[in-house]
Amino acid sequence: MKNCTTYIKPKQVKRKWYIVDATDMRLGRLASAVAYLLIGKHKPEWQPNIDVGDHVIVVNAEKVVLTGEKLVQKFHYRHSGYPGNLWAYNYKWMLQNRPEQAIILAVERMLPKNRLGRKMIKKLRVYRGPVHPHQAQQPIPIDIRKLEKTMRVNDAVGGDK
Repeated sequence: MKNCTTYIKPKQVKRKWYIVDATDMRLGRLASAVAYLLIGKHKPEWQPNIDVGDHVIVVNAEKVVLTGEKLVQKFHYRHSGYPGNLWAYNYKWMLQNRPEQAIILAVERMLPKNRLGRKMIKKLRVYRGPVHPHQAQQPIPIDIRKLEKTMRVNDAVGGDK
């Protein structure tokens, strides 16, 4: 019997829709799990050069949590390109006024920094409250806390004995 690698074509990818509730979730842990789903690493047919990830809907973005002093010490910077136009927003302001943007930025920074990553981020939808307009896609509710356990590889490598 021959060992051979099966390569999947982009048109053969079957995409699912997942819905994630961000209530009382830490921003970083939520973002890493959502990036994991967007990249498609939970699928056996994952390949680094093909977008095999699924669509993800994040609801209740206003209820996401930052631990420690990150609310006042962590900043998001934006610059228009003109001198003197550097804007700095702390995350306390961002979570009050633009919680969707805080989650999108966290997830986007965990995706590949190339055209494939730009394609993956388009499959993310974030909503402030529990209501979203994607009922027709029949999204599957997923518990991020259970997904985090499958993402860890410490036990397989020999860490945490």
